[in-house]
Amino acid sequence: MSFPGLQHVAITVSDLERSARWYSALFGAEPLLDEDEEGGRFHHAVYALDGGMLFGLHTHHGRETGERFTEERTGLDHVGFAVGSHGELEQWAHKLTAMGIAHDGIKKAHYGSGISFRDPDNIALEFFAFPES
Repeated sequence: MSFPGLQHVAITVSDLERSARWYSALFGAEPLLDEDEEGGRFHHAVYALDGGMLFGLHTHHGRETGERFTEERTGLDHVGFAVGSHGELEQWAHKLTAMGIAHDGIKKAHYGSGISFRDPDNIALEFFAFPES
């Protein structure tokens, strides 16, 4: 039996409305759902991405701290989105710039190239492409 791929990622945000606007602009789509979880513990907005992947934003009721994310604490380091080529990375760099989203441009390494940027809660995100053969 092979190990399954990721089906969804859910991140906790401090202001769901603000983050949903930001991610809707980034993804070019509105959430597939935006509702309270059945048990009432959290509210979430979920986006459907290419390849059947879901990306969720959660706000846990009574737990909003306003703390900014840092990958230096135990837990999530960053979320990487796959792109197919260096050309696509260049397109994303232009789109991020046009949207006013700060990034450091395309960084190359022997294992691939990527563009790192952050969401409104400082959560680290990346577009990544494997090396072209």
